[in-house]
Parts: sequence; C-alpha cells; structure tokens
Amino acid sequence: MVAILIGFNAKADHDQVIAYSQLPANAQAMLKQHFADKVPLVITMDWDDYTIVYDSGEKVEFDKQGEWKEINCRTSFVPTALIPEQIKANVKTSFPGTTIIKLDRNLRGYEVKLNNGLEIEYNRSFQVIDIDD
Repeated sequence: MVAILIGFNAKADHDQVIAYSQLPANAQAMLKQHFADKVPLVITMDWDDYTIVYDSGEKVEFDKQGEWKEINCRTSFVPTALIPEQIKANVKTSFPGTTIIKLDRNLRGYEVKLNNGLEIEYNRSFQVIDIDD
C-alpha cells in the first residue's frame, strides 16, 4: 500500500513539457483568440491539467477537457470576453476603476483578484460570498 501511495505522489508532482499542438482544440482556440499577441514560454501537462506560462508573466490553466480553470494576468488584465457578465457588472459597480487580473473557476464558483489587491469570491449564482484584502 505504501509503495502505491509513493508512486501516486511521484506521478502527481510530475509535469511534462508539451507542444502547443498537444493542447485540446478548444484550449488552443481560446488562446489564439485571447492571447494571440503573447509568446508561450513553457506549456506543461500533468495528470489533471495543462498550464501555459507566457514570457510576459500571464499564466492560463486548463482542465483535461480544455476548459479554462485559471487565468492569471499579473502584468495586464484578464480579457473581458472571458469574464462572466454578472462578475463584470458587480466589479464595475462595486469597485469602479479596477481591473480583474486573476480569474479562477472551480466547482464552488469563481474567485477574482483585482489590481487593487482585493480578492472576491462568487458562488455559482454569481453572488458575492467573500471579500478579502
């Protein structure tokens, strides 16, 4: 049993560098549409996701089906077309003058980080459930 757990942990920490063409088609389409002007630095795959890191600092993660999980734009902002309308409206109204630099989608909902450092958590119904500074 211990040998199985050790083998599983070793595999879980294993990232494999892959070519852009090995990404799922829908992930490639999203990247071409929203990050075409960025240069990928490295693309990796592990047992449950794909990660693309750009030379400009942006990072995008996809699940195995090619659906984005996280978009982190440290030096710019998340493309507005990728942000759900309800979140855009809430941020515009409640936090005017800010931009979304990180967007994370998970089973519970969405997590957003603004350029002023605030982090906002939304449930699946797009209701704010937490704000952290």
